[in-house]
Amino acid sequence: MRVLTENKKAYFNYQILEKFEAGISLIGQEVKSIKSGRVNLAGSYVVLKEEEVYLIGATIPPYQPKNAPADYNPERPRKLLLKKIEIKSLIGKAKQKGLTLIPLKLYTKNGKIKLEFATAKGKKKVDKREQTKKREFEREKDRLLKQY
Repeated sequence: MRVLTENKKAYFNYQILEKFEAGISLIGQEVKSIKSGRVNLAGSYVVLKEEEVYLIGATIPPYQPKNAPADYNPERPRKLLLKKIEIKSLIGKAKQKGLTLIPLKLYTKNGKIKLEFATAKGKKKVDKREQTKKREFEREKDRLLKQY
């Protein structure tokens, strides 16, 4: 399993509750572009529409910009491939107040590109400050321990 890209801001802005894995429907040049590491998940989210799941806002630039189709949209919605049982459970979870579906990372598994996304709850400003304080404390502690 090779991680191609990760949404690091998601871990800071959201409290991750449950993770899911899905395949993603792509065209050929998008696969090459993703495997070369040219993809951005920041600001993207997962949406449920009529028993189908879509990734919205992920930017995948064309592999060869001069050779791309004229109507190519790097931010087009991409369909996620899940089983019906998983989709039904996601519909129930997405309807809960305050829960969103956030993409976490893109990786390859058995030669196929997979998306890991999660149900998440937004953190408040106080929680974020607390987390940064803990991180700074740990750094300071490690720095002091290395001196002695």
